[in-house]
Amino acid sequence: MSTNVLVLVGSLRDASVNRQIAQLAVESVPEGAQATLFEGLADVPFYNEDIDTPDADIPAVNALRAAGNDADAFLLVTPEYNGTIPAVLKNAIDWLSRPYGAGAVSGKPVAVVSASPSSNGAQWAHEDTRKAAKIAGGRVLEDVTLTIGGTGDKFGDRHPRENEEAAAQVADVVRTLVDATRELATV
Repeated sequence: MSTNVLVLVGSLRDASVNRQIAQLAVESVPEGAQATLFEGLADVPFYNEDIDTPDADIPAVNALRAAGNDADAFLLVTPEYNGTIPAVLKNAIDWLSRPYGAGAVSGKPVAVVSASPSSNGAQWAHEDTRKAAKIAGGRVLEDVTLTIGGTGDKFGDRHPRENEEAAAQVADVVRTLVDATRELATV
């Protein structure tokens, strides 16, 4: 069974360390699995129940939900904005949680990775992302809590894939997520 992991990143900036970590996660997927970094979160409108109707045709939302429905698991990669989850990532979780109880994230394994220049590694955003994904119906992996702090000193101008410790940690998260997804499929 091939496992399909959808990777969502809470930073829209091209050179973002969190975007680079998301790219590293896609590169680290184990054999027999695939991962896709979703592009297009900037185009998804803020969630509004008035526009989330059965006859609504919102291309960015349709693309996000199609990718979510095709996914077997989710990896959420988040920086920390003012002590919490970035709006773009929270918005994606909100859209994927609908319709209530049957959203694309419902019942699927979710892992979260966070990183920031601060020493706390975006811990608050990490916790808030886990909470939002769990309330949205995702099966948040309790034993996966990768937070990477001090990214400026740790990576400098290099891509996180060039840091042996970070590359191994991200690969371990992806492998654990894929394994959990496969175990769930056999139940």
